[in-house]
Amino acid sequence: MALAAALLIPSGALGAQPSPRSRVSLDDDWRFTRGDPAGLTVDLRYDVRPEVRDDRDDRPADAQPRAATVPNATATTVLKPWILPTGNRFIADPARRHAPPATPWTGDVPYLRADFDDGAWQRVRLPHDWAIAGPFLTTGNTGGMGRLPTAGVGWYRRKLRVPASDAGKSVFLDVDGAMSYATVWLNGALVGGWPYGYTSWRVDLTPYVVPGGINQLAIRLDNPPQSSRWYPGAGIYRHVWLTTTDRVHVAQWGTVVRARDVSGEAATLDIDVDIDDDAASDATVRTTTRIYALDAAGRRGAAPVASLPAVDTTIAAGTRVVVRRSVVLRHPRRWGPPPTQRPNRYVAVTTLTRGGRTIDTYETRFGVRDVRFHPDSGLLVNGEHVPIRGVNDHHDLGALGAAFDARAAERQLLTLRAMGANAVRMSHNPPAPELLALTDSLGFLVLDEAFDVWERAKTPLDFHLVFDDWHEPDLRAMVRRDRNSPSVILWSIGNEVGEQYTDTAGARIAARLRDIVRSEDPTRPVTSAMNYAKADMPLPAVLDVIGLNYQGEGIRQEPEFEGTDRIRTPPQYPAFHARFPDKAVLSTETASAFSSRGVYLFPVEKGITSPVRDGRGGDAKIRQVSAYELYAVDFGSSADKVFASLDRHPYVAGEFVWTGFDYLGEPTPYYSSRSSYSGIIDLAGFPKDRFWLYQAHWRPDLPMAHLLPHWTWPERVGLVTPVHVFTSGDAAELFLNGKSLGRKTKGPYEYRLRWDDVVYEPGTLEVVAYKNGRRWATDRVTTAGAAARLTATPDRPTIRGDGRDLAFVTVRVTDAAGVTAPRASDAIRFTVDGPGEIVATDNGDPTSFEPFPSHTRRAFNGLALVIVRATPGRTGRITVTATADGLRAGAATISSVHAPR
Repeated sequence: MALAAALLIPSGALGAQPSPRSRVSLDDDWRFTRGDPAGLTVDLRYDVRPEVRDDRDDRPADAQPRAATVPNATATTVLKPWILPTGNRFIADPARRHAPPATPWTGDVPYLRADFDDGAWQRVRLPHDWAIAGPFLTTGNTGGMGRLPTAGVGWYRRKLRVPASDAGKSVFLDVDGAMSYATVWLNGALVGGWPYGYTSWRVDLTPYVVPGGINQLAIRLDNPPQSSRWYPGAGIYRHVWLTTTDRVHVAQWGTVVRARDVSGEAATLDIDVDIDDDAASDATVRTTTRIYALDAAGRRGAAPVASLPAVDTTIAAGTRVVVRRSVVLRHPRRWGPPPTQRPNRYVAVTTLTRGGRTIDTYETRFGVRDVRFHPDSGLLVNGEHVPIRGVNDHHDLGALGAAFDARAAERQLLTLRAMGANAVRMSHNPPAPELLALTDSLGFLVLDEAFDVWERAKTPLDFHLVFDDWHEPDLRAMVRRDRNSPSVILWSIGNEVGEQYTDTAGARIAARLRDIVRSEDPTRPVTSAMNYAKADMPLPAVLDVIGLNYQGEGIRQEPEFEGTDRIRTPPQYPAFHARFPDKAVLSTETASAFSSRGVYLFPVEKGITSPVRDGRGGDAKIRQVSAYELYAVDFGSSADKVFASLDRHPYVAGEFVWTGFDYLGEPTPYYSSRSSYSGIIDLAGFPKDRFWLYQAHWRPDLPMAHLLPHWTWPERVGLVTPVHVFTSGDAAELFLNGKSLGRKTKGPYEYRLRWDDVVYEPGTLEVVAYKNGRRWATDRVTTAGAAARLTATPDRPTIRGDGRDLAFVTVRVTDAAGVTAPRASDAIRFTVDGPGEIVATDNGDPTSFEPFPSHTRRAFNGLALVIVRATPGRTGRITVTATADGLRAGAATISSVHAPR
């Protein structure tokens, strides 16, 4: 698909009229180095940080957050007083806004000088994650954050050439995300910054820019250690833009389109336009807005489908006004999730004119849909009941790290769609804006989330240090940026926050955050993901939708947890439904099941779920978890148990599984590994067996059957080797070497078929699934011979030669007959011929410490991945070759073509 190609269209590119507004990518031509200059005498810290006395980051995921450790006083030499005013536009009460210091910041820092020679610095292109290349930190207390070198200071420098014709205009630097404690200087002057690494933010360069000259831009990041419970990434890991406007212009994220009274015949669109007058004089402007339909590729129709009447407004110098108008859209093409609905979209093109001259054109993409949460029916989209079949995902993209890549994100979403997922929870922070552009265009439902912590800490140097000063700017920025996205159906203000334990005090904070969200967007409900708070506690009463993590099916109810001091909770759906009969209930996290792709350990659990222990699905020596998909973290459960709990409580709106993909960091249950075990899909993007368990349940109309385990067990001849089948059918018959091992039928609340007494013998295992008595689907696995060759298969044959588009090439180790060697671990070498390069390799093994840029990668249970990018501006055939000692080489060919304009 070519969706990713449309995600970097500059604002204004769709407009028919010329506009003084420009939005230019600043992704290229950066120089980067780690650390501050030697001998620095200036204090460049944002603020004083508390001393970290315990640097362990292996606390259980559901451990109770701790009291805050914010320093008592701000040092007078730190940068905080100059940074705080950057957030003022997102603080509603003028009395709470931050006055800048009376004197500008001064300091002699070599990296800020225009004549500083940065020729020896690394040349980088944004988005950039300085930590993903490694090396992995194989010892010490770094496992929680992914064992990669994220902590420390990084500097970015580049020249800005601003044309003389931009004199008298407003010039802004827009940063989609930088990890973290960013500080911006232009021509040696401190402009501003932003601490939270996940927020998109803007600084005003206008007072410091020299039109017609060369301007020196410098950005410093200071990423703390012990600041996250997962891999945060490092660097300017999202896109950066230079936005230039007339002094009178539509504000940042300054339009909002709200649809009401939506039906197939009509919808009323309420459109607010926020206009800034940054000039020294009053201005009278005319505002017009036209609505256009977009096709599936995001292209605008030739003629508007609706127009708002023009309105004249006078704006006082240095102030802001909001222009509010409404229009009826006839026969709207509504946005909704596939397969039963289509993600139709529109664009509102707002034009400001002054004295007959166009001074600004601003575009807002949106969708028309009616979304309601019902306490008994769950989620209704355009009147249709849509069960939420969602996943949680952190923001890293596996071997690519945190650096956002539209094609990699698109690959993830399309893989999830094939499984049957229709929703994503952005755990636990605002996503890249391009990710929401993808969910909008593909029709995914989104739970947009702001914070993992409030005032109480989960790690010593996390967001709690700046919560008091920054929660309002961060939260308003997220909602204001994302409120036009039709895929966003729900806002989350927090995840498993420590304030669940502080009774009314925590509820007051939740109410404050809820009210901030409502003031920015009154159309969507607010939730918070709760793993501890119960129905009779004050915090849930504050929320519009009840969000439960693991509590629905119960937490640690097995006898072995009796007497422990950990969270133990009986199933909570009925209690919350009874206590809040007017509120929908949603499982914001379910399962947290564990497995390693292609690893099968014996004996196999007889029940439907079990915590991981040595001999019970786990092996601490090899740090792997069995892929029979019956094992979970202590507070979690298998997919089977979750399915049954949801089916028994049909009023629950649905679930977000923890997690869709494995992610870097939080390597429970084996802390010395690099990445998680909870994904339905591994870090390389290869489905685990659990993928087909979800597909069988979430896509009941898709004829499918999946057998496990593989059938290459020379050491198990004559031993019982259980066989499980995941199918969307209701019955199945199993055959071993042509002999029937019996036909089984699913019982109530059963989601797999089990033949737990199969005695292994080599050959072919086959299953025939049935539905309503008719043959439905088949699957087979065959004993593999010795590994003999490699095959290489790209995910698509053509990529754009723009230096950004990617091909994901799967390399498989097979026997001479082409059967995958399911236990192969050969060292594979990758080379590329033609106009392309290897970006990264992976194999999905959470214990692998080969650096991601390595051109050599061991297969993990027969599979490896190589990610290839075309050379910018070049086209032609790219040949990817995989070789390994003793195996026949495999190759794949990809065509690089001209990128469309």
